[in-house]
Amino acid sequence: MKKLFSLVLIFILVFSCAPQNKVAEKDQKTEIKPAKNDDGEWDLQVFDTQYDYFLNAIAKPMNMYSESYLKNKNTFLVSEWNSYYFAGRYRNVIESSIDYDPQENYGIKFEYKLYQVFAYVHWKYGLKMNGLSQSDVR
Repeated sequence: MKKLFSLVLIFILVFSCAPQNKVAEKDQKTEIKPAKNDDGEWDLQVFDTQYDYFLNAIAKPMNMYSESYLKNKNTFLVSEWNSYYFAGRYRNVIESSIDYDPQENYGIKFEYKLYQVFAYVHWKYGLKMNGLSQSDVR
């Protein structure tokens, strides 16, 4: 009986250590897409708890920027971000591409929050992006 129990235990152990049959899809693309909220305004959700702290305590206030300034900066920064993503650089920080249309009128709130995402990534992870203003890099 002890031999049978030992044999079953070894059998279970071998099969529990076997690799899973699921293969991760390497071509799976993740993308950040702007979405409209219930009020019909474009909104951006950032799921990092420190981002709200950064916006409230560290980032410059929204009234320091014009919408056209933010749109120009975001166009350049999104292009730089996506080039890093598709080249596979900074994989520990950049986990998705950003779907951003410079022809779309997102509004100043969205443009501000998107610009501050890039400033936040620099602040938290030290990722230097050429499109960030030196006054926003602390």
